[in-house]
Amino acid sequence: MTREDIDHWQSNTVIDVLRRLPGVDVAQNGGIGQQSSLFIRGTESRHVLVLIDGVRLNQAGISGSSDMSQIPISLVQRIEYIRGARSAVYGSDAVGGVINIITRRDNDGTTLNAGIGSYGYQNYNGSTQQKIGENTTVTGAAAYTYTKGFDVEARGSTGNYPNGYPQSDKDGFLNKTLWLGIEHQFSPNVSAYARGYGYDNRTDYDGSYDTDYTNMQHYLVDTRKFSSRTYETGLKYHQGNYSTSLLGSYSHSKDYNYDPRYGQYGLYSNLDESKQYNLQWGNNYQFGKGSLSTGVDYQRQSVEPGGYTNTSKKETVNNTGIYLTGQYALIDSVIAEAAIRSDHHSEFDWHTTWQSGLSWEFYDGYKLVGSYATAYKAPNLNQLYVDNPSWKMKGNPDLKPEESQQWEIGLEGTTGPLFWQLNAYHNDIDNLIAYKSGAQFNSYENIGKAEIKGVEWVGEFDTWMFHHQFTYQYIDPRNKDTNKVLERRAQQQVKYQLDWNIEKLDMGLTYQYIGSRHDTAYYENGKSESLKLGGVSLWDITAAYPITSHLTIRGKIANMFDKDYETAYGYRTAGREYFLTGSYNF
Repeated sequence: MTREDIDHWQSNTVIDVLRRLPGVDVAQNGGIGQQSSLFIRGTESRHVLVLIDGVRLNQAGISGSSDMSQIPISLVQRIEYIRGARSAVYGSDAVGGVINIITRRDNDGTTLNAGIGSYGYQNYNGSTQQKIGENTTVTGAAAYTYTKGFDVEARGSTGNYPNGYPQSDKDGFLNKTLWLGIEHQFSPNVSAYARGYGYDNRTDYDGSYDTDYTNMQHYLVDTRKFSSRTYETGLKYHQGNYSTSLLGSYSHSKDYNYDPRYGQYGLYSNLDESKQYNLQWGNNYQFGKGSLSTGVDYQRQSVEPGGYTNTSKKETVNNTGIYLTGQYALIDSVIAEAAIRSDHHSEFDWHTTWQSGLSWEFYDGYKLVGSYATAYKAPNLNQLYVDNPSWKMKGNPDLKPEESQQWEIGLEGTTGPLFWQLNAYHNDIDNLIAYKSGAQFNSYENIGKAEIKGVEWVGEFDTWMFHHQFTYQYIDPRNKDTNKVLERRAQQQVKYQLDWNIEKLDMGLTYQYIGSRHDTAYYENGKSESLKLGGVSLWDITAAYPITSHLTIRGKIANMFDKDYETAYGYRTAGREYFLTGSYNF
């Protein structure tokens, strides 16, 4: 998906972009900036590998997953998306899918944007890419986003106490982003680049739903301050059919949760601080009817002592991976691909994954595809090393990686004006890491198994001046031991996008049906109850008009019919919202 798509949809968050993709489901604890969970084909958020410009996003923190609500939409120029397992190429985490966020502009020029909207929403951002001489390109971008938000009224996972005191306040969000990069072409075959970007976020959330009002008056951790810094450099070379690249990156994130009355360094605050180093060397060779890729990558993750994990010393894990992938046309109508990768992890030694696939164009314009893949997810640093007596939590250094075996079969074709794809998949996940309560300490163990089955249909066609995109997805995600449906996944979704132009007016209509899903309510007596959240139909409408060749005005109404619904039990979502944006390009 390109920047043009994002501007057309007038998406204010990365989450709003991703929810439109086939196989994607999203649960969020409120509005912009609130904690989110991203499920691809029913897998957990930690089973999604997120890349920024092809480099792993820092996931060394306590969750071991990427909270997509914290990534500024202003950074995004393009999103590449792969459904299904890809550990045989990328290693750990790529169980459900891979998302690669590209931040570099495709074209020279400058863009300035300003927007306002409901709940006090404001956004100001700009980006520029300019040539210096013949061979040097400099890129810069900056953004500021603010919203007062609304009261998400936490219940659900924080309690559903009938006699309790909800935290009645607005849960806002503030973001500041800066991106700088330079690229130089030394010769027609050799180029190098360096870039750095960072963002600071502040999120207000509902942190309590307590039966004791005095407790809430004494302290209330309800503010999150998240900062991220990433620096990357690389060297690229290509000659004929051969290309190679060497790149390195460093990222550092700090995640504070605190009571604003005491400050981020004060009483009752906690800090999750992590660092990540990456080094990658990749090679590709094109030959005849095929291609071959191979490479080596190294990753080092660490968490600092103290804070949430309460570790007495800095904890670190290292991973080195080597991979080989290939694609070859056996005959003109049959293409085979395969990949194998071995990773050496400092905690559990070697782990090997592989995948294979075959596509057959059995009739002109119609293709049958099939694949099988293995994947895994390594335990994160929190699961391995957490040691927090006040929370009665202790890590388990003997954890094994979560493992997955997946197969997929699909059929695609062009029938008249309609291009369509039909896919069915089956995913078995073993050694699922789960939180387990104990008499003295709570910890993590490999005690879970999951079976996920699903079907997806995607279609695209034109009628007169209208362009239609349609997705239907059905999923059956279950715990194999209990046969219970995995929480917060909608069983069915329908996604429809209609676009058309009237003279210079660019219009868009988005429809999404989100089916029912399961969640859990927790009560003050320690008991819990499984709940079923009902489905909802949502409509958005957008319009854009170019006032001049440089200036475009855009407007959007989200959730047109003001539907009241939840994707995470007890956390409200925004009702009807209005947005207005002006863009100036030169």
